[in-house]
Amino acid sequence: MAAKKTKSKTSAKSKAVAPKAKAPKSAKPAKTSASASAKPSKAKPASSDKPVKAKAASGKALSEGDQAPAFSLPDENGKVVSSASLAGKPYVLYFYPKDDTPGCTTEACDFRDNLAAFNGAKVRVIGVSPDDSSRHTKFKDKYGLTFTLLADTEKELVNAYGVWVEKQNYGRSYMGVERSTFLVDKSGKVQKVWRKVRVPGHVKAVLEAV
Repeated sequence: MAAKKTKSKTSAKSKAVAPKAKAPKSAKPAKTSASASAKPSKAKPASSDKPVKAKAASGKALSEGDQAPAFSLPDENGKVVSSASLAGKPYVLYFYPKDDTPGCTTEACDFRDNLAAFNGAKVRVIGVSPDDSSRHTKFKDKYGLTFTLLADTEKELVNAYGVWVEKQNYGRSYMGVERSTFLVDKSGKVQKVWRKVRVPGHVKAVLEAV
């Protein structure tokens, strides 16, 4: 009888072991899935940090003597103008907030009226704003502008030059173009910088520097 009891206990144990052996198999995927789900949560902060760092880097203000950023943007006719196509010749790159607004119109007309002097100095004048090519065309036609306007709709160049900044107006904060002008020499380096430009007398100052 004692032997029978021993066998029954042994068989009972063997029966109990079978379910326990299955439990670890089901538990292992659970641990794996838990660790897998933990990885994306750790990766998310890293990926969300990248745009912030890129924005800070691209927003670095350029100084005189710096290499001018490379670019390739469409003009008012959709024709691509690149920094490579301008290599070997000096040019003026002026950034303005928006087509057909009072300050921007005055500045554009001042460059228009002095364009012959810039051409005489063999310096090309190029305006840049986030407006698209069609708005540039209307702006040029309306005021008889005869120099190139680049459409920086993705704000690549304004960020590269560090002129896409936080602005304040009547207590409201917003991002916008800081009116700025850069004179780039024939070697592709920034020769002169004007920031927070006040329109009256600005074009004359630029002309004196070329």
